[in-house]
Amino acid sequence: MRVSLEKRPEEQVIELLHQPGGYEALGHLIGINPEKLTSAGRIDYLAALERQHSWLTSLIQNATLAIAGAEPSQSENLWEGVDEAEREDVATALRLSANTAQSRIDTARVLTNHLPATCQALAVGDISPSHATLIARETSEAIKRGISTEDLIHIENRALAHAEFHTPAQVGRKIRTLIAQISPETFEESVAIARDTRSVHMYPESDGMATVIALLPAEDAQTVMLAINALVESQHSHGFVRTKSIVNDPSFDKAPSESTGSSTQDAVAGVRSQHYSQTDARTMDMKRADALAAICGDILARISDEHQPHRRPVTINITMDLPTALGMAENPAELAGYGPIPASVARTLSADAKWRRFITDPLTGNLLDYGRETYVPPQPLVDFLTARDRICRFPGCSQPSRISDIDHAIPWEEGGRTSPRNLGLLCRRHHRMKTHNGWKLLSHEDGSCTWTSPAGKEIFVPSRPIHESA
Repeated sequence: MRVSLEKRPEEQVIELLHQPGGYEALGHLIGINPEKLTSAGRIDYLAALERQHSWLTSLIQNATLAIAGAEPSQSENLWEGVDEAEREDVATALRLSANTAQSRIDTARVLTNHLPATCQALAVGDISPSHATLIARETSEAIKRGISTEDLIHIENRALAHAEFHTPAQVGRKIRTLIAQISPETFEESVAIARDTRSVHMYPESDGMATVIALLPAEDAQTVMLAINALVESQHSHGFVRTKSIVNDPSFDKAPSESTGSSTQDAVAGVRSQHYSQTDARTMDMKRADALAAICGDILARISDEHQPHRRPVTINITMDLPTALGMAENPAELAGYGPIPASVARTLSADAKWRRFITDPLTGNLLDYGRETYVPPQPLVDFLTARDRICRFPGCSQPSRISDIDHAIPWEEGGRTSPRNLGLLCRRHHRMKTHNGWKLLSHEDGSCTWTSPAGKEIFVPSRPIHESA
């Protein structure tokens, strides 16, 4: 490849825009300052970089398969699942969640093993990584069901042609249509299989908000919306402007030199009504969101006596410093499992809660003591570990404390003590990996820990200051 350096930068970029992916083209692009290009030249520069990004993505996929293998691994170990070790090697190396790492592995395998034309298009930069990932995802189920080679080639070629002028989402719709047309019976089967992928996830957003995504069969989604709309209509007909169920469990942190206050609610209750003025300015979407929260809060209150993970009811945990709790400061509080929320919101949520004391290091914010003069009774120690770790201690895992196991870093049968230093929270999968799959855990005094993978790679997991998001 040769680019004339005598040409203007804009002309060089146009030449590079039509070059296949490779280190020479990427090197030329790195040497061009996009700030000095014309408006049109900057757009071409971005497109040329994206072309090189596709090439780099193909290299990353090859490197991923070098670790994970072209086929899924199976272990004779009862506790180890498919790709258990390989997935964690990729996840810890790239600081990804296990699910994201597995998704990358699966995508790389589908592309390499079944979609050679897509691999080639990605390597030369004719399609974006997003296009390639979506083509792999949309065809993977058909491949698992044994679609013929001829049909798969037909779908792949049509998808690549469509990708030239269409977005990944549009290409995905094209593939789904092609699969349904080729085999209506398979389409019926895929819809039945898709029902088993139903799920609910929460994703923290900015400004004190979060997104809850539910993937449901169409009729179940309709049921949820009917229930939400029915509650909105019921509140309106009974004259209620807004009813919202809130379960409170604030936890206050402080430095040892300060007076201490903290709180937790021992029973999930505290259903409170908040009313706007009679001229309700909420949109219908806002009313539906409030209704969904009310329905879920009511369910938590009803099952609080029966469902108590780690012997505590399911609660909302909030951490704030003492001056903020007393209204003398406006420092953001921490909502467990989410992150920072405004002081005013935290004080509202904690108004009818019970308090629990924590003492933290004034410099690091790390939890030092649960605040009880006792020789580690079971429940106080459980409460201490739950407050200290909050989520699984494995790198990149965010499974919450309420569904995690309490693990001895040094096993009890090997002389490990039942102490804050030697104990920590691990989700069930990573607990089994440590016990059966060769992962080693060294726990430190401040709650941090060091993991060693079966391949000998060490990963440090720092302690989690109680006033920061885990």
